[in-house]
Amino acid sequence: MLLVHVPRLTNRLGYTLNVLLRTILNIDYQITTSKELFLNHQGPRFSYGGDAPLADEPFFRAEKILFETSIAPHDVQHLMVGDTHAIFPVEQPSALPFDPFAASFFMLSRYEEYLPFLPDVHGRFPAEQSLAFRYGFLTQAVVDRWALMVRDILVKSYPELESPQPSAKFQVTVDIDAAYCYRHKGILRTCRGFLRDAFIAHDINAVKRRFRVIIGKEQDPFDTFDYILDHTNQHPSIIKPVFFILLGDYSIYDKPIPHTNRQQRQLLQHLCDYTKPGIHPSYYSFENTAEIAKETQRLAAILHRHIGRSRFHFLRLKFPQSFHALIDANILHDYSLGYPEEPGFRCGTGTPYPFFDLSTNQELPLKLHPFAIMDTTLSRYKKLDASGIEAIYQQLIAETRRNGGVLSTLWHNQNLEDSPLCAHNRQMFEMFVKQE
Repeated sequence: MLLVHVPRLTNRLGYTLNVLLRTILNIDYQITTSKELFLNHQGPRFSYGGDAPLADEPFFRAEKILFETSIAPHDVQHLMVGDTHAIFPVEQPSALPFDPFAASFFMLSRYEEYLPFLPDVHGRFPAEQSLAFRYGFLTQAVVDRWALMVRDILVKSYPELESPQPSAKFQVTVDIDAAYCYRHKGILRTCRGFLRDAFIAHDINAVKRRFRVIIGKEQDPFDTFDYILDHTNQHPSIIKPVFFILLGDYSIYDKPIPHTNRQQRQLLQHLCDYTKPGIHPSYYSFENTAEIAKETQRLAAILHRHIGRSRFHFLRLKFPQSFHALIDANILHDYSLGYPEEPGFRCGTGTPYPFFDLSTNQELPLKLHPFAIMDTTLSRYKKLDASGIEAIYQQLIAETRRNGGVLSTLWHNQNLEDSPLCAHNRQMFEMFVKQE
């Protein structure tokens, strides 16, 4: 067992040690503030904090953030350690030239998202205002890298320490904003669609296609579910897919099929025989417990099971209110943390980990499952061509293979349509699910 000496144990420090040592590195450890107990320990050990090691153990000098309780701006400095970006440099002596625990806490807690920022048009924290974007390390899973640096230092001093290389896993998640493009939308919305195609878009082919789909002569273009299941089921190395279903009321940003529609209910029941279901809370519900609970109950009634997973529509969330709303609605897994406009690791890791609320300085019973890339990020936001898109996917895959952990991707059923417009999305999807 690994023993860790700290001068003072705080909630922030205990949480960070647990995520790095147990969640990421799978190391059994204990924490002590007793110098006598630490010095008498015969097994692997290290000390954190203070000015120098207590004996001959690996020693990590500490930055103050893990010993604070307030939320305040920090002058976070950047450095390179080999080819790895790092923050919070420290003076020597120290086993590393930066504090890997303070740095990890800053990323995992999303500390910067509690501070004032200029939101985007949807009220979201923009990627370009993040420290990782400004210093150019969004596509590095830095928390995983820092954890492995700590492990390597410990194993060098204590070869008997058991800490196998974390394995890489790959995950497909799918947002169902609308299960169908033309079918099952009701008379009023269907008529509006015909009028829009004919008199606003002046697209007679769209009118004809809409009609063929409605009368059953052609498959609805958003109905890509068999395609998704066929490809994910062929590759058991892919973590069981998670589908997030939008069941909110109709609004300018929410246009789902009505939750009472019989065909959609049958579709969702079929999907959830093969996937994990989750709710996709509607645009205006991101800090409204009652609305989230209402929409979750709709899905639970359809599937006859508890719904414990969520991803906010438009990735619209607010720290920490949105996560409190989920917990209050009895949802204990969230998949919202990634950027719509940039690929990469918003939290510095793809490994699922517990949520720490800075406003109360407590770990709460909610697990965060970050994602690293969305299907439209590289084409719609970044305007990359096919080769540029594939290069980013390969970079993220290689990063995950290097460090272990999970590479989670976000797809939409409508963006996997069998059409020239979505051909490259399909190509990337098929490439991704073949990871071994």
